[in-house]
Amino acid sequence: MVDRVCDEFKRIFVMEEKCLGCRTCELKCAVERSSISKVLAEAVGEDILPRSRVYVEWDGNDTFAIQCRHCENAPCFEICSTGAMQRDTETGCTFISVDKCIACWMCVMMCPFGAIAPAAEKGAADKCDQCFQMVQPSCVAACPTGALELMTVNEYMGQLKQKRRQGLHKLQRISEELIS
Repeated sequence: MVDRVCDEFKRIFVMEEKCLGCRTCELKCAVERSSISKVLAEAVGEDILPRSRVYVEWDGNDTFAIQCRHCENAPCFEICSTGAMQRDTETGCTFISVDKCIACWMCVMMCPFGAIAPAAEKGAADKCDQCFQMVQPSCVAACPTGALELMTVNEYMGQLKQKRRQGLHKLQRISEELIS
């Protein structure tokens, strides 16, 4: 399987507080990864419209980009009976080998994040592969606010700890002001 610890692999993390819901990540992903022309103005006129592999969800208050988490023990990987769901050993990213996929959609049903979609036009499932063959994922490069970041789990946890510390210091200042 994967010969390195999962924590060492870089993953795309979403900084919810920075996401505007502009869907620039969706557009860039669709044009860069599934259009023939690789140009937005031309891609919208293609016979088969480009498909994004990242989806921006809105719950009425907040927006959040949904993409594959490339789980260490991926249910989609385990359920795939043909070996179409594969893992890159260098990056740990899961991807779909279209020529092996039989479009049974079992991976779509098993994904706990809803990050795999049926792509009937190509007769296979489709999902984010984190642009593992590129220097930087298209969605990360395109995000105008930096809401999408490519980092290791340890780097992400470090950012969370720093944010918590900042929040704690802010609460301490507020309570000191209220007391005095």
